Amino acid sequence: MGVIFAEPWEDVLMFFVIIFAAFYLIKVVFSCYAKSVYNRMLRNPSTPLDVDRFVNAAKNAPSYIKVWFLCRLSFGDRKPSEETVKLASAESPHVPGLQVTERADARKNSTRKVSPDAMPLVMKSDMPDPLVIGTIRMGFGHHRIAYAACSWALHADEDCGSTPTKNSTTNRTTYFHDLLNIDSPEADLIKATDATYSKMSRITSNMGGIVEKAWGKAMLSGDSDALRISALTAVHLRPLFKDLPLDTPIIATHCYVALAAVAAGFTNVINLVIDNHAQWFVVVPGCLNLVQGPVNYQNFLKMGVTTDNIQLAGHWIPRDLVLNIPKDCERRIARLKSTEFKPRRILIPVGGAGAQRKFICQYVKSLEPLIKEKKVQLFLNAGDHKHMKAAFEEVLTDIGLDGQYDVVNSTAGVHAFRDKLLSGIEPNSTVTLFSFEDYFPAVATTDILSRVADVLACKPSELAFYPVPKLMIRRVGDHEQYSALRAAELGDGTLEAREIEDCERYMDLFVHGSELLEQMNTSIIENNRNGIYNGCKNAVRIALERARK
Repeated sequence: MGVIFAEPWEDVLMFFVIIFAAFYLIKVVFSCYAKSVYNRMLRNPSTPLDVDRFVNAAKNAPSYIKVWFLCRLSFGDRKPSEETVKLASAESPHVPGLQVTERADARKNSTRKVSPDAMPLVMKSDMPDPLVIGTIRMGFGHHRIAYAACSWALHADEDCGSTPTKNSTTNRTTYFHDLLNIDSPEADLIKATDATYSKMSRITSNMGGIVEKAWGKAMLSGDSDALRISALTAVHLRPLFKDLPLDTPIIATHCYVALAAVAAGFTNVINLVIDNHAQWFVVVPGCLNLVQGPVNYQNFLKMGVTTDNIQLAGHWIPRDLVLNIPKDCERRIARLKSTEFKPRRILIPVGGAGAQRKFICQYVKSLEPLIKEKKVQLFLNAGDHKHMKAAFEEVLTDIGLDGQYDVVNSTAGVHAFRDKLLSGIEPNSTVTLFSFEDYFPAVATTDILSRVADVLACKPSELAFYPVPKLMIRRVGDHEQYSALRAAELGDGTLEAREIEDCERYMDLFVHGSELLEQMNTSIIENNRNGIYNGCKNAVRIALERARK
């Protein structure tokens, strides 16, 4: 006999019904609360960003509990500031003519100081329209794309056939606006987010297996809620833009930058969309989103992004690489066809998050026979990651090359190394390790050395779109697999080599024959004729055309 009912099973059934009803009631109440918080965040402050309309909330309704919870994790109870962070700029020590923005005054209780040669940022009405390349130093990818855009912006009038819109002989100014370089509470908020992403990328990549798969799936879940969370976070970054005129052309290489600019009221914002996988959280309402490939373009249109918000532009590639495509590819082909065997030059960079240490070291170890037979030359770019430099040193010792490789640790040294190879002189050693204390050369080295590399061995990140024959090694995040497919279909890269055995098979094709690498170089030349690699050039042209309207 049961406690309440005649039969015990009836008591058990009633217990579960009560539990279910209680959980359902809690969910309903909590969902109502989360919805009210969401609507309050949209109103305070009210901005031009309208994500719900952009994604069509009738089809992509908000998951209020999810949005509330992840916003709590992202910025807690923080309220968006209405202050203006005053800006200054100083010429880049690395890129002549490029102005780098920073905070105009020293932040209270901060150890950072204002650059001695920085001048308050003033955009006069009688000067040509400036170009602001906005980015966030989260990993290497967004910065790499930003520097690529800058390389074209600095030559905008020369390359695009445009003329300054004001009656002035003053050169057009290009500003490199890295939000993390502006010492502020807003930059602190971004750093906390980046630290979490980089840590998770490193951990999951090195662990592999089910953990890596789970992280990969998470990287595919950039749904409409992810865009809502990004937009609500980006509203907090508006103070970093308020010192600029609202009609300033902004070319953004991170969605947070474009979201913050639109939220601040800017009218000429261009968002350079990363990767080759259509997800809501990489496009931005209220601006023009440019994509690199036609499949991505089609998928965004299918999702509901309208043609006035999206356009196909081409790949995000530095100017120097694009202009030298014909002769660089011809030089590679000549090396392949040389009667005297020329070692294949393999450039292996490490991403900004420092992930893939285990896989890359295994790959280098697998190259031991080819290194000792002098059939390959390795250019190892550890970037500014001390743990990767140590890992490379350890694996080189393991394969018997301790003390038998050169080390380059400066931007000048990288340029000298490249120029030496361009002149036809071989490297001093079979292996060269590039390692730096500073961030800029860590990013720039891969761009500089790509001209003299026969193969760029990298994960299918932003580098998957580069006009260099590529060995696409294991991805970090499942979204990257589509970038590898883009490279393979264009003929300038391999399919993704998920395992070391796959890498070894491709290396065999590269070393013991010339056909595959010759085909890749021929495809790059043809792609270049078709404007595939002109994405940044087109972005700059479009920004200036919109500024003249």
